[in-house]
Amino acid sequence: MDHAEHHPAMAGDQPPAQAHGQQHPLGIYFKIWALLFVLSAMSYAVDYFHVQGLLRWSLIIIFMLLKAGLIVAVFMHMLWERLALVYAIIVPPLLLVTLLGIGALEADYTWLTRGTFFAPEAQQPAAPAH
Repeated sequence: MDHAEHHPAMAGDQPPAQAHGQQHPLGIYFKIWALLFVLSAMSYAVDYFHVQGLLRWSLIIIFMLLKAGLIVAVFMHMLWERLALVYAIIVPPLLLVTLLGIGALEADYTWLTRGTFFAPEAQQPAAPAH
């Protein structure tokens, strides 16, 4: 039995087409580029229209995360990777953000209870009379 017929690269032939990598149509890159441009314009519009307060920061963060997600998914080819690799890259930062959020909530609670228990006596509410 000749092993060359099972391994064409060993026989001097060209390797199979899938060894060169998957080619994606250029149109998808142009569409994502246009969408990134629109998201950036919307992000700048938040400043242009002087949106203030929590809405401003919420919109900026939403647009930032959408742009980062598109860049990672399409331009870094994460969209076409195996699910295990996607989970290995996406899950740790999500867990880190979750833990930071829990820590921020705990910090707010601690800050508020410090004001209650460590306030000077002149600022503490009077005890009810019996």
